[in-house]
Amino acid sequence: MWKKATLISVALVLSGAMWIWIQAIAIPHQQVEAAATDTPRGNLSDLYPRWLGARELLLHGRDPYSNDITREIQAGYYGRVLDPQRASDPKDQQAFAYPVYVVLLLAPTVVLPFSIVHAGFFWLLIVITAASVFLWADALDWRISFTSKIVWVLLTLSSFPAIQGAKLQQLSLLVAALLACAIWAATRKRLVLAGILFAVCTIKPQLAGLPVVWLCIWVLGDWRKRQRALWVFAGAMVVLVGAGELLLPGWIHRFRDACSAYYQYTGGGRSVLDVALTPGIGRIVSVVLVGLLLVLVWRTRHASEKERSFQWSFSFALATTLVVVPTFAPYNQLLLLPALMFVARSARELWEKGFVSRLLLAVTAAVIFEQWIAAFLLAVALLFLPGVTVQKAWALPFYPSLTIPVVVCAEMFLAGRRGQKVADQAVVL
Repeated sequence: MWKKATLISVALVLSGAMWIWIQAIAIPHQQVEAAATDTPRGNLSDLYPRWLGARELLLHGRDPYSNDITREIQAGYYGRVLDPQRASDPKDQQAFAYPVYVVLLLAPTVVLPFSIVHAGFFWLLIVITAASVFLWADALDWRISFTSKIVWVLLTLSSFPAIQGAKLQQLSLLVAALLACAIWAATRKRLVLAGILFAVCTIKPQLAGLPVVWLCIWVLGDWRKRQRALWVFAGAMVVLVGAGELLLPGWIHRFRDACSAYYQYTGGGRSVLDVALTPGIGRIVSVVLVGLLLVLVWRTRHASEKERSFQWSFSFALATTLVVVPTFAPYNQLLLLPALMFVARSARELWEKGFVSRLLLAVTAAVIFEQWIAAFLLAVALLFLPGVTVQKAWALPFYPSLTIPVVVCAEMFLAGRRGQKVADQAVVL
């Protein structure tokens, strides 16, 4: 009993430290910096551009991709329309750069004031992110105690990616939860539900791309039994794209132009590898990594839902997505949750595989837990030092975020290269 209480207590302390860091250190620092540089700050909700575009399209028939809507979005998101003559103004125009069928998900909210939608969506993201921990554990067939799951929930909700995503109200958190539910449904042979959810996830095409490819390969591994998932996915996509065409004829062309403009005014989409290496080398490595993923997933396509190789394949597909996707926003890292669970479950076997495996496992643990340790130290520092002084080190918990996807992907590759020839072990705390 004392061991469970200790684990919960430590998780609560670390979680509290992260939220203190966000509320008392990181946000005040950003507010001071914005005031000093005259950078505009409005509601700063990434949901707002999608919500306003949905409202104007569904209630007033206006084109959400239009320049007029973009200016109205900026007035709410930044507090005023951006001025290209001001060097301190953000480059991100916050235009509506999503597939138009995202408005179908937001339709129930367009008649409500955004203040209500804003508050409700924050708590929705918290709840579904917590639920995704249970779904991933079940999809991985990881038999851990309820106490262990609560620890995972606490650490997940207090991780920088989750806090950033919830604060910004990023739809990436919704997509991460939908992917958890979709893959869980596949493991329970609920193929109709899996197909529908995979289709809905395409509201974020850059995040859903490789998981959908994984689904196609997995279905081919046992076409007779699994084909329903692919047919339902295809049918759902036809419905979504068709509904979008009815709402806004020619939306695909408008969406493509919006994406092109987004990459231009943000300086071009860059992956973690582009940033860590160079854009040229990063793209080459990304192509190689995706090719490697396809080969390895193809080799595991016959695996049943309870086999370790099946669990490794979807975890590795999500980890690879985070490395090659043309954005390195930390909130996307919630897609690493199944890979981290897979590594945690296999930690003993990985530790015994040799020096390289032990080193990589230690580095993975270090870059993951650094955020909580740094936040705890900064929270303690607030007790003894002025807030202005502590805020100078506000970025400490953020430092390893760029390396996390690369390290986790490498760890998953190592686990796959060894073939996962280890027996499942139930870890019960």
